Amino acid sequence: MEFDLTKTLVAFLAVNLLGVGALMSAPMGMTESTILTMVLPSMLVFGAITLAIGVKFGEYRASGA
Repeated sequence: MEFDLTKTLVAFLAVNLLGVGALMSAPMGMTESTILTMVLPSMLVFGAITLAIGVKFGEYRASGA
């Protein structure tokens, strides 16, 4: 499967929403407001940084360098 921007964003959001949904449904001590205001933004920022590094590494590997 070849990833384009749309497929990448859908997969990125699906993974993050799945993680947030699992945290909200788990019997833990965190409230929903804590998850939505602290955990979700940090997951999105970390995921975006990781995605950018992965894309750059993929470009490097594809260039044959």
